[in-house]
Amino acid sequence: MDDRSKAKLNRRTILKGAVAAAASTSVFNINHAWSKDVLWDGKPFDAGGAQLHMAEWGGFWEESVRKYLLPDFEKDFNCKIAWDSSFPWFPKFAAGGPKNPPFALANWNLADMHKTARAGDYFLPLDDVLPNIPNAANLWDFAKVTGLGITWAYGRYTFGYRTDLIDAPIKTFKDFWRPSLVGKRATYVTVNELQMTFFLTACAVYGKDQYDTKAGYEAMKQLAPVKTSDFTGNMQALLERGEIQACVQWDGEMWAMEDRGVKTAQYIWEEQKPLLTQTRTISKYADPVQKKLAFALMDRTLDPKVFSKFAELFYLRPTCKNMDVTPKMTAKGITNTADSIKGFWIPDYQKYLDHSDEIEETVNGIFAG
Repeated sequence: MDDRSKAKLNRRTILKGAVAAAASTSVFNINHAWSKDVLWDGKPFDAGGAQLHMAEWGGFWEESVRKYLLPDFEKDFNCKIAWDSSFPWFPKFAAGGPKNPPFALANWNLADMHKTARAGDYFLPLDDVLPNIPNAANLWDFAKVTGLGITWAYGRYTFGYRTDLIDAPIKTFKDFWRPSLVGKRATYVTVNELQMTFFLTACAVYGKDQYDTKAGYEAMKQLAPVKTSDFTGNMQALLERGEIQACVQWDGEMWAMEDRGVKTAQYIWEEQKPLLTQTRTISKYADPVQKKLAFALMDRTLDPKVFSKFAELFYLRPTCKNMDVTPKMTAKGITNTADSIKGFWIPDYQKYLDHSDEIEETVNGIFAG
């Protein structure tokens, strides 16, 4: 990656600078509520009707969390959940600055999480979070690798395809580039993390490593013309309607389609093994009661009995060693063992963000033809 791209002055660069400047001018008040240490011993407590402000996905996801997690939690802790599903979260954090976070708890895509962390001191470091999350003692190491948040669920990246339309199954990463799929395959818009990860994986597979952007650009050129989607749900619809024959996806979405009777199959990437994660952070300067509630909710999410409900609904894989794989996932051949997580790879989104303007402009130009 060429560091000359950092010299560009554009809207995004100006915004990043403004956010950093705002954060640096904040005055630390030792008497402010957030300056107090907050610890949680793993036991329910009376929050006195306080609200826990959290950011997480909407739609069926929110409906499921409200059904299987929140009612008991609100009762056990005498609290209410204030839910915001209007992604992205970054502008909302940036608007108030680190000392005035909009949410005590937020669920992230990793690239957006790192982008926010780079703009200010927003998140409680994981070393300070983990002692307050009893169930975190069972986490696999990869679930803690960001140092910012706990990855509590994940899926594997894959190429999904229509078995009744494609000329032959996809059996390797490079099969997605075969000539018979020209104009019949799809990936995501460049601001979607799935496309970022797809690009970095292509850099690694076609080049010398994930930083070989020249190889990545050439791979995107060979892929075009290609359809693009905003999000995974829309990608499902494109595949189901037969508007495409193959696409970038994650394994849970493809299994859901297969179990609905759609004629699909998938190739889960093996050349590189990036993960599509669900990762939650706790805001460093959240109100003490909200911070304590955030510890408790994150801990309950890692309870095997609670997690299994979401795993069954969304085909999610667990990040704790003591969790059993659900029957639905077991039927797909999924296990939760040390061998099953070997080779997992978290791309360097920090380095990507250093060069995101150049990468996205270049790839957008390629896709636009």
